[in-house]
Amino acid sequence: MTELVGALGELAHDANAWVRLHYVYPYPHVDEVIPLMAEGKILPYLDVPFQHASPRILKMMKRPANAENNLARIQQWRAICPDITLRSTFIVGFPGETEAEFEELLEFLQEAQLDRVGCFTYSPVAGAAANALPGHVPEEEKEERRARFMAVQEDISAARLTRKIGKRMTVLVDEIRKNQVIARSAADAPEIDGVVYLANTGNIKTGEFVEVEITGSDTHDLQARIVTA
Repeated sequence: MTELVGALGELAHDANAWVRLHYVYPYPHVDEVIPLMAEGKILPYLDVPFQHASPRILKMMKRPANAENNLARIQQWRAICPDITLRSTFIVGFPGETEAEFEELLEFLQEAQLDRVGCFTYSPVAGAAANALPGHVPEEEKEERRARFMAVQEDISAARLTRKIGKRMTVLVDEIRKNQVIARSAADAPEIDGVVYLANTGNIKTGEFVEVEITGSDTHDLQARIVTA
């Protein structure tokens, strides 16, 4: 895997493009690509679908890892590559999920301090073995848990973005409007993550990489100014 990702990174570098790893399970071999991120060979961005934190729920989901291993792995990844952006998705309201197990998920979220997070309520899928599991959670309760989950993550996201204020970074220009430029940093995958808003200076183009200084943030996005030489 390391050789493949490294080769992909070399191709991206030659093409002046960005490469991110999405929907990668936390198997041990994933650890091997983190040094490549620290060396700048691929973007320091990793999307890992942890799905839940309760060992019982993870087992019923047939997921290969558990929450304690995942937290240790996150600490290890950040030790090797402090600038890594971690994204994940979770499911609430899986059949049989108790309030205690949901609280366990919230505790994991607080411990992990992930940069980007998506959350979905469990929905039956045709032919899925989980459909036959007992203890299906009522729709209203699933939605209530999802709202509580996202409220916790929004606070985490806002705090992590605030730390970027005053820092300089390279962004990729996506869209130019009359009074505003929309760009993305290495931490922002298209369509699923936040963006970086810039004032339209009239001298940049779509697809261009520019250096900016972060001047503000909110729950999901950053504001910045273009750094002039």
